Amino acid sequence: MPKPVPHKWEFKARFRRNAFGWKSQPAIQRVKQAVSEIKKVARTDPALAADGAVAFIERVSPALEHVDGSSGAIGSAVNNALAELVPIIAKAPADAKTRNAWLERLFEAQQADEIPYIELLGDYWGELCASKGLAQQWADRLCDITRMALSPDPSLRGHFHGTSACLGALYRAERYQEIIDLVAGDRTIWPYKRWAVKALVAMGRKAEAIKYAESCRSPWASDRDIDALCEEILLSSGLVDAAYERYGVRAHRGTTYLATFRAVAKTYPHKKPSDILADLVKTTPGDEGKWFAAAKGAGLYDEALDLARRTPCDPKTLTRAARDLAAERPAFAVQAGLIALQWLVQGYGYEITGADVLAAFHSTLSAAEKNGTASEVRSRIKQLVAEDPRGFVAQILGRDLGL
Repeated sequence: MPKPVPHKWEFKARFRRNAFGWKSQPAIQRVKQAVSEIKKVARTDPALAADGAVAFIERVSPALEHVDGSSGAIGSAVNNALAELVPIIAKAPADAKTRNAWLERLFEAQQADEIPYIELLGDYWGELCASKGLAQQWADRLCDITRMALSPDPSLRGHFHGTSACLGALYRAERYQEIIDLVAGDRTIWPYKRWAVKALVAMGRKAEAIKYAESCRSPWASDRDIDALCEEILLSSGLVDAAYERYGVRAHRGTTYLATFRAVAKTYPHKKPSDILADLVKTTPGDEGKWFAAAKGAGLYDEALDLARRTPCDPKTLTRAARDLAAERPAFAVQAGLIALQWLVQGYGYEITGADVLAAFHSTLSAAEKNGTASEVRSRIKQLVAEDPRGFVAQILGRDLGL
C-alpha cells in the first residue's frame, strides 16, 4: 500500500526564523492567515489541525524576532492566535502519548521564547493537558522548581518560565490548596496570585476570593484584571447589581470610549443605557465630550449634544455625525455640525485641514436645509466664525460668509 501523503502546511514556509522584517503589518497578516488555515483543517481533521497549531506556536516567536513590537499590535495578534488555537489543541482527539508529545514541544518552544511572544501559553496549560491525569503529571514535574522560584528566600527565588504552566496544571488537577500555598509570598506577582483567587472560587470560598484579590492591588498589579476577575465572581453568584456597582464600570475599559460603553452595556443588558452612560461619564471628569460617540451610538442624542458642548469633542467625529444623520435626524445633525464648528474656531482638533473645515460647514448647512432652518443656521455659523476673524476657520469660510 502506498504511504499517505503528509499534509503540507502553507504557513510553515512563511514562518522561518527571522522571516519578517521591521514592519509589523505583514507579520500580523501572516499570523491571521496561519490561524485561518489551521481552523479550516480543524473542521474535517481536528487531530491534524492540533498538530498544525503546535507547529505554528513553535515557529511564531523565532519568525517574529525582528518585528517592531513597540505598538503592541504584533503581540496582540499572537495572543489572539493563541486564544483561538489552544481550544483546537485541547479538544483534539489524541491519546496520552500524542498529547504529551505536543505538550513537550510547546514547553520547549516557551522555554526558547526570547522576546517573549508566547509567554501566555502557560496560562492555558491546564486546558492543554485536557485531562486531570496528565495535569497531575505536569504538576508533579514542575512543582519543585516553581516552589523554589517563588520562595521568600532571595537565595532561592528566581524566574522560572514554567511557573504559569505549573499553576495551570495544578488547577486542572484540582490541587487548589497547593496553589494557594505556592503563591502566598508577599513578593509574588499578581499574574500568579490570580490563580489563588481562582482556586478559592473553585473551593466555594467566593467572598474570600474577592477579599484576596482586593488585597493584591498594587502599582504593579493590573487593576483592570482584578476588577474583571472580581466582577466575574459576583456575576457567577447571581449578584448582578453588586457586580455593576463595585466593578462594572471599571472592568470594561476598552481602547475607545465607545468600546467601553458597549462592553458595559453588553454585560449589563438590564441597565438603562442612559444610566450606564452617566456612570461612565463620572469616571472621566474633564473629558465629557469624548463620550459623544458612545451616546450617539446608543441613541441618546440629547445627551450626546450636551456632552459635546461641555468639553472639547473631536470636530471630525461631530462632522461625521452631522453628515450621516442629516436625513434621519436633521435637527440633531445641525447641532452636531454647529458644535464641530465651535470647537474648530476655538482651535481644537487633530491635524485639522481646510478640507475638514469645509466638510463641517457644508454638512451643517445640508442638515439645516433638510431641517428647514438654513437661514438661521447660516447666521449662527457667521457669528461663530466672527468670534475669531483672523483665525484659520475664518480664512477658509470668510468669503462664503461675507466676512
